[in-house]
Amino acid sequence: MSTPIPRPTTTEIVLTSYRIGHSVAPSLCLSARQIASPALAAGEVRVRNDFMQVTAVMADLMTERPGLPMPPYELQTPLWGGATGTVVESASDLPVGTVVTHMSGWRDETVGAADTFWPVPVELLPGAEYVLNQGVTAYHGIVDVAQVKPGDVVFVSGAAGGVGSLAGQIAKARGAAHVIGSAGTDDKVAYLVEELGFDSAINYRSSGFLEQLRALAPNGIDVFFDTVGGDQFEAAVQAAAPWGRFALCGALAGQIDGGEGGSPRLDLMTAIVKQLEIRPFSTYHTPDQIAAWNEHYALWLSQGKIVFPHTIVDGGLAAAPQVLDDLLRGAYRGNVIVRLGQS
Repeated sequence: MSTPIPRPTTTEIVLTSYRIGHSVAPSLCLSARQIASPALAAGEVRVRNDFMQVTAVMADLMTERPGLPMPPYELQTPLWGGATGTVVESASDLPVGTVVTHMSGWRDETVGAADTFWPVPVELLPGAEYVLNQGVTAYHGIVDVAQVKPGDVVFVSGAAGGVGSLAGQIAKARGAAHVIGSAGTDDKVAYLVEELGFDSAINYRSSGFLEQLRALAPNGIDVFFDTVGGDQFEAAVQAAAPWGRFALCGALAGQIDGGEGGSPRLDLMTAIVKQLEIRPFSTYHTPDQIAAWNEHYALWLSQGKIVFPHTIVDGGLAAAPQVLDDLLRGAYRGNVIVRLGQS
């Protein structure tokens, strides 16, 4: 009797323990695991992953009860996240060689039903990795929640990050008169103005942050797109114009730095006198939200109205846990993408 030929193996990253506290590096909770590469069933495809997106929220999903509007990671289970790849084997109508996007990142390859993978319009984009962006959140927050209109003065906190870097550009594309961004280093401040087209930017670690904000917006801020919370939220309340709209997208000051950054104090009397509108929101990536962003994304890229701010990190899947650690420390600009394979 012949000996069965063993299946090839592939690697995936799994959650081995829940993350407890902001001081725990996410990489300490993760391990690489080798598994047999499964055979295809009818209607399935095998995709070799080429690029994978890494976002700050992944660290929160590693806690036991994240309380977020998305599925948490489960113990001894591969993480999920946005990725692009190439179909290398098909038992379906989706041809080999098709470039696709999907939500099964954190592994070298993935097998699944063909209808869970979406072809990438590579003819419209500079590269397949350009679909790995946080534009749906940025667009929904700027357009639907904050309702940015021509002439607005807009302040974006955490503007060098994946969401903020696109939110500021979308505000400009919508006709905002002046867009201000904040970042944590002088290099990132220069990057916002010189490469992303922000009108001005502030290092939030410099002294006199509120005074700088008021000087840049002497008539007040009409829109505050907040990804940070903490002191920057409190400063925005003081610098806001009457009827200012606050779109609250994230609380990185609490997620990354710990402490009370995620629970800023609201000066109620100032908010009442100015009649501020505080609009917290979550983005559920509904078909309408995705379609609205996609309708504008490639067009604005082609028109030069926006650029895709991103950092590509080499090193393959083995580098991804450390990349998440580094992301939380503010090591990158824009959307963070790990190059997994040959692309």
